[in-house]
Amino acid sequence: MKISVYPTSDYVEDRDIKDRIVVVIDVLRATSTIITALYNGCKEVIPTADIESAVNISKNYERDGFILGGERNAVKIEGFHLSNSPREYSRERVENKTVLITTTNGTKAITRAVDAKEVVLASFINISAVYEYIAAAGSDIAIICAGTMGKFSADDILVAGALIKGLEDKGISPELDDLGMVAKRIYLNSKDDLHGALSETLHYSILKDLGLQGDLDDCLKLDTAPIVPIYSDGVARA
Repeated sequence: MKISVYPTSDYVEDRDIKDRIVVVIDVLRATSTIITALYNGCKEVIPTADIESAVNISKNYERDGFILGGERNAVKIEGFHLSNSPREYSRERVENKTVLITTTNGTKAITRAVDAKEVVLASFINISAVYEYIAAAGSDIAIICAGTMGKFSADDILVAGALIKGLEDKGISPELDDLGMVAKRIYLNSKDDLHGALSETLHYSILKDLGLQGDLDDCLKLDTAPIVPIYSDGVARA
């Protein structure tokens, strides 16, 4: 199994992902939020790269049948029902509804992977379910990290490292590129104190300064939503 890790979606070419399973990671917070919504019983999640697309798609649904969610620069979009906080996507709020979501980094990375063999959404909250799924599939994979404002983000790289370590624990010896090797080493050095490892990083600091410590706590927990969301034909389903 070959594993390639990309620091942001801007580094990905169509040929890099065409015959691979792609794992998209935006731990703070888009994939964590989408996974949470699906785990809590929403019908489906439709990620969009821009606000206008989300609003236009919402016109196809009954008023009580959808939720508009998302953020720009970590702040809720004006006029939307919810932001990008996993805590907002409770079962009471999302069950049996379609969630339309657009975020600064994560949904761009998800929609960028449309030409992949298959697209899986990952975070710490479903990491074991994802590496079990990937191990069973036995395919080469590409890990696309969402990054932060177009730049490398350590939080996503930690999840990539956790995925690689999980596959190795399943008896798989993947062929890693350089960033994959770095991701695994960073994770091994940080896994016992994820908050400490990320405390001075840009994305973590932005969310903390906005008073979103609860989101940070939830997003860095392991296996609280053990599902594998698959993104296909523009829609993510558990």
